[in-house]
Amino acid sequence: MAETYLRYYDGIETPKPDEDAVIDGIIASMTRESETTARRYGHAVRASHAKVSGVVVGELQILDNLPPELAQGLFAKPGTHPAVVRFAQGPGELLKDSVSTHRGMAIKVFGVEGEKLPGHDAPTQDFVLATGPVFPNPDAAGFLGSMKQLELGTKAPEDVKVAVSKMAQAANTLVKTFTGKDTPILDFFGHAPKHPLAEPYYSQAALRYGDHVAKVGAFPATAAQDALARETLDPGADPDVFRHAVTAHFREDEVVFEIRIQLCTDLEAMPVEDASKEWSDAKSPYRTVARLVLPVQVADSPARLAYADDVLSFRPAHGLAAHRPLGSLMRARLKTYTALSRFRHERNAVREVEPRGIAEIPA
Repeated sequence: MAETYLRYYDGIETPKPDEDAVIDGIIASMTRESETTARRYGHAVRASHAKVSGVVVGELQILDNLPPELAQGLFAKPGTHPAVVRFAQGPGELLKDSVSTHRGMAIKVFGVEGEKLPGHDAPTQDFVLATGPVFPNPDAAGFLGSMKQLELGTKAPEDVKVAVSKMAQAANTLVKTFTGKDTPILDFFGHAPKHPLAEPYYSQAALRYGDHVAKVGAFPATAAQDALARETLDPGADPDVFRHAVTAHFREDEVVFEIRIQLCTDLEAMPVEDASKEWSDAKSPYRTVARLVLPVQVADSPARLAYADDVLSFRPAHGLAAHRPLGSLMRARLKTYTALSRFRHERNAVREVEPRGIAEIPA
């Protein structure tokens, strides 16, 4: 069936003439947001996904006998790679968990050989994922408009943010009753208080997948995680309930996510320039290419949390040329992640270093 999938070609992206200026505007807005939070905390934090829920290590196990269309890039050969994973809340602030927004899962895979993206020379491949199969905004211009509102909201009292999150969650629940699906913008601000280890995470936007084009997802894959999906956490009773839930589970059970790929079949129905448009599972279902196995461990080691927060960077730009991010939103991420990481490291007087092996991650 490989011939039914879109073949990657160099002209697949169609940037708008003003895109560079738009991305500069995003960087400026997010940097101002970071300056606001750095003054508040006396320490620079990430401009998004600032509050960590857990940092763990494990293995990415690439499956044997993948069909040709799936045996691409990192997944071209079966094998096992060490990996570090950071789970976090969505905002670029250290808020109590009753501000329940979208969640993030960032994966750094080690021992990755092959041609890398420009500026990246370490043997690593990052996948930066979030809850929800699509992004609320279609492109960089749409995100700039939202970012300006987020920048203003950063200065609002935390109780206001709690109220906004609860209203968005209630509205999303109501809409989902009729449509059967989350509303991306409402879910972004009012994500249900589900267990972070029981949810799927998505690249949301497209990337090159060797000879093809794809989106990436990580899906919970153990019976214990299925059981967690039936639980509802109470962030009103515990301001750090998501971290406590993650660390409690890792003390008792391993966690497994299946890494799945959704291949593009048609640019009109499955565009790369519009990250807000969901690709149809009926046209091209997510298919498993690897298992991310995270064993029982201490998920909130102070040394590991500090290293993950202050030293580590997870970026779409860290990776193989065979997995080059595609589309307006991804092109914005390529530049903004680099600029904001530089701001955070310089403000904290921490040298920016890309680890070359799992041994560099604190125990």
